[in-house]
Amino acid sequence: MTTDTTNPLLDFSGLPRFDLIAPEHVSPAIEQLIADAASVVKGLEEPSDNVTWDNFVVPLENATERLGRAWGVINHLNNVADTPELRAAYNENQPKVTEFWTSLSQNEALFAKYKALRAGPDYARLSPARQKIVENALRDFRLGGAELPADKKERFAAIQEQHAAVSTRFSENVLDATNDYKLLVHDEADLKGLPDDVKLAARASAKKDGKDGWQFTLHFPSYYPILQYADKRELRETIYRASSTKASEMGTVFSQLENWDNTSNISTLLKLRDEEAKLLDYRNFAEVSLVPKMAQSPEHVIEFLEDMARRARPYAEQDLAELKTFARDELGIDKLESWDLTYASEKLRERRYAFSAQEVKEYFPEPKVVDGLFRLVQSLFSVQIKPDTAPVWHPDVRFFRIERDGELVGQFYLDLYARSGKNGGAWMDDARGRRLTTGGAVQTPIAYLTCNFTPPATVDGVLQPSLFTHDEVTTLFHEFGHGLHHMLTQVDELSVSGIAGVEWDAVELPSQFMENFCWEWDVLQHMTSHVKTGEPLPRALYDKMLAAKNFQSGLQTLRQVEFSLIDMHLHYDYDPGSSKAVQDLINEVREKFSVMMPPAFNRFQHSFGHIFAGGYAAGYYSYKWAEVLSADAYAAFEEAVEAGGGTLSEETGKRFQKEILAVGGSRSALESFKAFRGREPSIDALLRHSGMKS
Repeated sequence: MTTDTTNPLLDFSGLPRFDLIAPEHVSPAIEQLIADAASVVKGLEEPSDNVTWDNFVVPLENATERLGRAWGVINHLNNVADTPELRAAYNENQPKVTEFWTSLSQNEALFAKYKALRAGPDYARLSPARQKIVENALRDFRLGGAELPADKKERFAAIQEQHAAVSTRFSENVLDATNDYKLLVHDEADLKGLPDDVKLAARASAKKDGKDGWQFTLHFPSYYPILQYADKRELRETIYRASSTKASEMGTVFSQLENWDNTSNISTLLKLRDEEAKLLDYRNFAEVSLVPKMAQSPEHVIEFLEDMARRARPYAEQDLAELKTFARDELGIDKLESWDLTYASEKLRERRYAFSAQEVKEYFPEPKVVDGLFRLVQSLFSVQIKPDTAPVWHPDVRFFRIERDGELVGQFYLDLYARSGKNGGAWMDDARGRRLTTGGAVQTPIAYLTCNFTPPATVDGVLQPSLFTHDEVTTLFHEFGHGLHHMLTQVDELSVSGIAGVEWDAVELPSQFMENFCWEWDVLQHMTSHVKTGEPLPRALYDKMLAAKNFQSGLQTLRQVEFSLIDMHLHYDYDPGSSKAVQDLINEVREKFSVMMPPAFNRFQHSFGHIFAGGYAAGYYSYKWAEVLSADAYAAFEEAVEAGGGTLSEETGKRFQKEILAVGGSRSALESFKAFRGREPSIDALLRHSGMKS
């Protein structure tokens, strides 16, 4: 193993050296780490009469973890601090990394040793977590093409390399199209209806670029308030069209030097996935995707989604009918269009429940929200969250540590604000997993928690805190739930600690579970403070929020089901080699399940990063699937209230931590759920929480 620490990417003695890492470090580090790992693999390929955990699995994990951690740092920087130089270094090395992992997954000698370990006398004496790792490895070797003949292995490897490159290009196109778009408004009268803080941010954006007026972008905190609040319909249509066509052939005209159209990338990815499935002797990629998941088959998933659609449709139809009537009678909009939906919905919510999202937002300044989140986690899981220090990739990033009884449990980076060069959306990723090292010490986990909220603004020379919408508060809790799953694990085996090894359609359980606390009075009292008066959220306003909680839940549920069905059908019964366009399949799904068709120019799939550049191909259904689990899990806290306790039941929190968070992927998600609830999951709690069951 190399010990060169002059390259910060090769320094594994502590936290990543984000203060020193530069693009020129990437290639030397990756080449060295691949060479180191390959050397270990070559030694492990040698025949052995006695394959054990210690002489085979441990050295293999040690060799590959360093490469995984270093590439994870590079990948993270590419997502949050994109520059031309870093992008070039990333794209140069991605094929090398992909080639290494693909060859590893096809290594017949290693596969044979895992099989020998499984069949040997020592297997029965392994812990359940280690047995799970062996079973997962055997499965992954088969999915990685280890059983293919040589010629098909070569093609399989080429598919993996091309897939990785095209997925990256898809993501880069979305980022570049997002960063490129600027909408400059010169007349403030055109911004009627927009909140002051939104206009202030737009004014600052224009000033930063040396322009007069108000400048809006396709970053969510910038464009979404236009859809929600702008009275000028033409302005809403302009920004809606730009957002829904970005990275497509319908998007803004780009220069001759740039082509951000993802049409061909989508086609290529679907063809590659279909070919991969056929090489592995599956009918379609959906079947491949579901092998390591809870769901039994694509048909099972489609049945689940269509059942959810049937349940939600009457509520969605009612939601839309009410909205159309309100828009016509109160807003003068005779024909409701897609760019009117968010605006009309906000006006209807204000009318029906006598409050606005902007009014609520003023009670959620960032410092108070973050403090309230930490307070909740500390109360539920008997830990302490404290500020910590570490090199970071941007001045806005903060670093924290989690302790229990004075002992370090985990650490995390918090990167909250949208900015140029940062991919949109919100996510959690692991910087380091928990494991027991060969020296006997516990390597504690580290997480990246990334969001894209509005940054603080300076007013009259004074820096004002960022204000969060309640939806953004929910997003923060969601991502922190993923972080807790990663950081509160008690499993000492790297491959199944934290979120590692957890079925992908169950990985959203802790994240969606945490969202529920954003609606609890006991929690909100400690995480709200009016930006001007300092007063906490009034009970009367909370009651209105609660009454409006399921406002348009039918429409929202049907929308998620629509996205999930589009994803599943693209990977199940769509032939990417046929003349049928992807858009035609999308239209078919919408005609069957949507209550309102978007305009013909809508190209949402061209920025659908979850399935084309994330990990959710034939897996987007996971959000609804895991929502059943999370709602049912949260019902345990509601039952504690009925039994005379409080929502923040420490006893229930300890059980959730013990049976869900702590065990990570060391056992199946269904086993963990049953250990927590004492039974199999039921859809009843989700329907009740969504207001779709009496």
